[in-house]
Amino acid sequence: MATPAPVHPVDEVPPVRQLAAFGLQHVLAMYAGAVAVPLIVGGAMKLSPADLAYLITADLLVCGIATLIQCVGFWRFGVRLPIMQGCTFAAVSPMVLIGTTGGGLPAIYGSVIVAGLAIVLLAPVFGRLLRFFPPLVTGTVILIIGISLLPVAGNWAAGGAGSKDFGEPKNLALAGFVLLVVLGVQRFAPALLSRIAVLIGIGVGLAVAVPFGFTDFDGVGDADWLGISTPFHFGAPSFHASAIISMLVVALVTMTETTGDLIAVGEMTGRKVEPRSLADGLRADGLSTVLGGVFNTFPYTAYAQNVGLVGMTRVRSRWVVATAGGILVLLGLLPKLGAVVAAIPAPVLGGAGLVMFGTVAASGLRTLAQVDFKDNHNLTVVAVSVAVGMLPVGVPTVYEKFPDWFQTVMNSGISAGCLTAIVLNLLFNHLPSKAGSALPEADGLPVGGGEKGAEQSREEVV
Repeated sequence: MATPAPVHPVDEVPPVRQLAAFGLQHVLAMYAGAVAVPLIVGGAMKLSPADLAYLITADLLVCGIATLIQCVGFWRFGVRLPIMQGCTFAAVSPMVLIGTTGGGLPAIYGSVIVAGLAIVLLAPVFGRLLRFFPPLVTGTVILIIGISLLPVAGNWAAGGAGSKDFGEPKNLALAGFVLLVVLGVQRFAPALLSRIAVLIGIGVGLAVAVPFGFTDFDGVGDADWLGISTPFHFGAPSFHASAIISMLVVALVTMTETTGDLIAVGEMTGRKVEPRSLADGLRADGLSTVLGGVFNTFPYTAYAQNVGLVGMTRVRSRWVVATAGGILVLLGLLPKLGAVVAAIPAPVLGGAGLVMFGTVAASGLRTLAQVDFKDNHNLTVVAVSVAVGMLPVGVPTVYEKFPDWFQTVMNSGISAGCLTAIVLNLLFNHLPSKAGSALPEADGLPVGGGEKGAEQSREEVV
């Protein structure tokens, strides 16, 4: 009898109990970021509490559907890797501007639908650009993703941006305690438990937070048991040229960020992202964004914080993240459950976030370790790309005097650093040198072309 072909870890289906635990861990890792976008946009537009709650439940529902599309996939939609989907922060400033200058939510949703359709159409073009992402570029981008997320974990650890007790020692102490629990479970617990170290850390942190008054469950009692998001709840979408143009710029930024995230997960899981699968993943982003415009929410993209969780836990099954998508759908249909998850204190999430986001940065360093930095300009490529990527993270107001379209692109450290790395790699490693010689780059990419070397090098990394 012929032995069955081995199943790739990405396609393995763990037992139901593990699926539930691992999936819940992914939900907790991204929940705060997922609900932040509707809270910021709705708050800026001074929506009523009922409308804010509606935006959040609609967001969670479409987050779950988008995650299922990306992980499970159908036809040419979905990269079929463990990727969590959530609202992109790159769209926050343009949407606030559109919503507060007379267009309202219908104008936002009209521009979101057009942007989603544009992403679907442009996905094959981005797929063909994969050859411009050798390990030099991908390692730099993954490093920038991890570092740019660390301030998010820092804000959570301090109590959450804007909270009255921000920076109080008790908040940092709780975050530090959760961090120690996560590390202790990873180091000393059995292999199965070490894979849900983040979930255990959040659970223990929540148990400690309750008696010390960190939690507020008042919102749980006020939340409805059942809530269904209906299409165009806030009215039929309207289409304004200025709003559409700004959202198209956001679409290009999110496609760039998603490309970096997909490549990162591909390297972590051992399933290299090919041009076709990259286009499929971006096409799923576009479809999810269209659904967001129809079901009263916003543009969607891959969530980098969950990339870190994949690298940290070494659980590579896409069905785990698909389970997380199913949990999000339930949270979107059952607002009371969503309110329970929302009651988890920010410092608890911050302690876990420090490990997860640091893991992303460390994965970037691991990829860069395969690149030779001798007798070439690769060090310059990494140095300048990281510097440009960290500029808006360290100085958030650095581009506030620039046009809106420029701020949309450059205020995201991930997109700014990614674009810089691509351009510098082309400049130093693709264009002919002064002497016309082909100075080989250590990651296998000769000057002036030689994409075969790039592909071979990425195989070696995996």
